[in-house]
Amino acid sequence: MKFIEVRGTRIRIRVHESGSVSAPAVVLLHGIGRSLEDWSLQHSLLDDEYRVISLDMPGFGLSQRLPAPTTLDGLADGVWAALSELGLNAVHLMGNSLGGAVSMTMLASQPDRVSTLTLVNSAGFGKEVTIALRLLAVPGLGRRLLARVDARTAPRMERQIFADRALVTPERVEMAIRIARQPDFAAVYLEIAKELGGFRGIAAPWRSALLQRVSGHTKPTMLVWGDRDVILPSAHLAAARVAFPHAQSHLFGGTGHMPQIERAEEFARLVRPVLARVSV
Repeated sequence: MKFIEVRGTRIRIRVHESGSVSAPAVVLLHGIGRSLEDWSLQHSLLDDEYRVISLDMPGFGLSQRLPAPTTLDGLADGVWAALSELGLNAVHLMGNSLGGAVSMTMLASQPDRVSTLTLVNSAGFGKEVTIALRLLAVPGLGRRLLARVDARTAPRMERQIFADRALVTPERVEMAIRIARQPDFAAVYLEIAKELGGFRGIAAPWRSALLQRVSGHTKPTMLVWGDRDVILPSAHLAAARVAFPHAQSHLFGGTGHMPQIERAEEFARLVRPVLARVSV
């Protein structure tokens, strides 16, 4: 683990890096309100052949926020800036949930730097989303809910993520509480949540605009979902297949919002052939 400064500023981004610095780079992006720990299992499963990099996106996890209000374009730009600080040009991108939408935005903004795209239970393919996120759009309520992430509420939040409740470990609960105590946690969370949607669900305009921006790309793509996802339902996978007709796809049975954790070894075996199609 280390922190890097973005573009010579004092904005510090937390990074977990493993594998050889000369190997092709695989970049792993987490979801809303989450952190790089959501990808920790994939490091040891992929870093024999790849330089594996997970990071806390600006304003999330333990990273500092960017000066401007948090948007998809801002997050994408911030991640690209962090990767440039690491000396990286072309990378394999993998994104879970919000990280999937950020990955697509990165592809749209700098397509020559994206070698392959793996979207894991990704935002961007439907309006349906858990009521827990829609409630955050209620004026005044969202900030109060985010201020109450503690030893009582954090386990309930974690249980929404996994089909296997045994994965709601003390370590994951402790990390969720630590993240929620960061000074800009609520502000950043609400800024991006407001951009993505409201009480009625995930908004259509940004989804349509983003998919138009990436339509026609021919990068090797993998679409992954868990069939028991209660955050972003697996029905969204059908829309993802329409948006990326050239992509491979896989639906994990008995799996929730994070297949990269619940089906870690199977996930790594699934994505390796996609990564191998392009040498970064």
